[in-house]
Amino acid sequence: MQPLRGQSALVTGAGRGIGQAVALRLAAEGARVALVARTSRQLDETADRIRRAGGEALAVPGDVTDPGTATAAAAAARARFGPVSLLVNNAGIPGPYGPIGTVDPLDWWNAQKVNVLAAVLFMHAVIPGMRERGSGRIVNVVSTAGLEPVPYLSAYAVSKSTVMRLTETVDLESRSAGVRAFALHPGTITTDMAHATISSPEAQRWVPGGVAMLQNRTPEDSKKDLERCCEVVAALGAGRHDALGGRYIDLWWDLDAKAREG
Repeated sequence: MQPLRGQSALVTGAGRGIGQAVALRLAAEGARVALVARTSRQLDETADRIRRAGGEALAVPGDVTDPGTATAAAAAARARFGPVSLLVNNAGIPGPYGPIGTVDPLDWWNAQKVNVLAAVLFMHAVIPGMRERGSGRIVNVVSTAGLEPVPYLSAYAVSKSTVMRLTETVDLESRSAGVRAFALHPGTITTDMAHATISSPEAQRWVPGGVAMLQNRTPEDSKKDLERCCEVVAALGAGRHDALGGRYIDLWWDLDAKAREG
């Protein structure tokens, strides 16, 4: 069975890591997938993998913080696959690390652009069409760092906290029109971004606990989280957990039980 057959999905940060894995899973379950990231080579690799497996994919390279990229990606997906019915906002960056009094404010603000503004731009590009059709789902990738203050990791933590509240707001605004939004913590996965954090002198100095956590993850643990992440995104896209719209979702929760709890 392909529960996502007929859906048009758009995934940001789809050239590698979590975004690539999610795109491959969505395509395997029948979705036609538009892929967005800065690096054309990586996007083409992801698209080729999807096509070799019998799926349909479209690569749209661009800067996710550029309004033109979001508009162009939504338009390209619509022209090739039909209006976007599933958006996965995955693109993100982790730093800068350090106290507010010492980090470069513009570097700090750039994290908000990549982690928050990009999500707003892509939702802005697809929500009107979703509302018009009376159906659509949005998955915003967040982090446990957004649940409470994290010293020396303020740029990342604040951005993820913002996206959680943004998810709640979007869901409240559009659920009556059939659009649901979810904030998903994807687990602890040793992606290229995670390895960059491990090797960063600033991260080693200011967030050694986070670095140690990443270093202690086994490949098996990371693979298990990644597979579960893809499974959950696909299930959310298929409408299996609409009762959890607007909420933060931990990767390993029993989502059916959470929905029954209300």
